[in-house]
Amino acid sequence: MVSTDRKLSPFGNDRGGASKARKKRAGPRKSRPLDDTALRDLALAYAARFSTTGAKLEGYLARKIRERGVVEDADGRTVDLDVGALVERLIELGYVDDAAYARARSRDLTGRGYGKRRVEQALWAAGVEDNIRHDHAPSEVEGRRAAILLAKKRRFGIFGTKLSEDLASDARRAAKEKQIAAMLRAGHDFADVRFILDASQEYEIDEWLVEAEEAERDEEDNGTW
Repeated sequence: MVSTDRKLSPFGNDRGGASKARKKRAGPRKSRPLDDTALRDLALAYAARFSTTGAKLEGYLARKIRERGVVEDADGRTVDLDVGALVERLIELGYVDDAAYARARSRDLTGRGYGKRRVEQALWAAGVEDNIRHDHAPSEVEGRRAAILLAKKRRFGIFGTKLSEDLASDARRAAKEKQIAAMLRAGHDFADVRFILDASQEYEIDEWLVEAEEAERDEEDNGTW
């Protein structure tokens, strides 16, 4: 019976292996320089795949130009690619929407327990303009809900194991200060943090949230007249 197993030559004349080795030595194939069409295709693909802002898209395209370079014209001069005009066109067509990005990003962060300051920092880093950041910043109610959510997730204050009275006062104070610091890093207001961590019963926190919800409803009702 004839074996179908491939025999490798002791002299290393396996063509498949040699071909792979040559490709590995040659390294990755260099991408072609960009022209208007290629840049537009990159922009459309990025906007289709990611929720983004005009500033983020412009930064992405600028990076791609640095990496791949730009095509040359018949005289050997590099072609000018108008990144700003391309981004503006995609905004006009609705492929890029800073307000929609800000709304979704704010909802995502507060839903994970982050506060207003962290939301605003994230939107600023994404290049969202001041007026849009202001319009989509978490409300008082949303901020309180996010702070309560974080305290529950991290088992802070009344939501965690009560610190033993036998524990030294310095140790209890240090533990509470760590909880305060964690919530401040998450972007919550100091007053909200202290209220949650000082509460002795969960109903106090529930009433605190209801208070903000009622105030928001009253404000909305007054605004309709």
